[in-house]
Amino acid sequence: MSEKPKSDVLAAVLAGGSGSRIGGAKATAQLDGQALISYPLAAALGALGSVAIVAKDGVELPQLDQRVELWIEPDEPRHPVVGVIEALRRARGSAVVVIACDLPLLTSEVVALIAGADAEGSVAVLASAAGRPQPLLARYEPAALELLLGFDTDGPMTEQVMALMPALIDVPPEASFNVNDLEQLKEVSRRLRSSSEQAE
Repeated sequence: MSEKPKSDVLAAVLAGGSGSRIGGAKATAQLDGQALISYPLAAALGALGSVAIVAKDGVELPQLDQRVELWIEPDEPRHPVVGVIEALRRARGSAVVVIACDLPLLTSEVVALIAGADAEGSVAVLASAAGRPQPLLARYEPAALELLLGFDTDGPMTEQVMALMPALIDVPPEASFNVNDLEQLKEVSRRLRSSSEQAE
């Protein structure tokens, strides 16, 4: 089994759309004084040299680190695969670690693990947390692009990606803990503060 050189991999954080259950744009929802998207961005920047945000035009974003590119995806359709396709098109033959913007507990170590994992001949490597595959915490090979173009943008992402027979790599459950509402924001804030106190 061979690992993929991380120099051949970039990260794309999908900014997502409006967070109706979170009171505004999900990417800029505030978590302990920082935009939600800043957490997975930091994890990506800590693991890989090339990082981009993929967003629809007009999506609210925080001020970006100068190392982060901004790639605009088409306005329609509204489906996560659109961002993955845009990232692969822009990557110019590199593999892409795709990361949802709402994963505040993701670490650089997990991003590096996914970036370097053996795809075992598949076009994708998905993180698997507690037995649940994560299509938006995954590495997609350049060869995945043509297959993703055939996805049903009215259909579920996970089911369609799993049909590609991806390799799976186990990650800690907290790495895929995604924030969808205010209660989950509060829960993550408690976890972050607890971790900070334990580290002191």
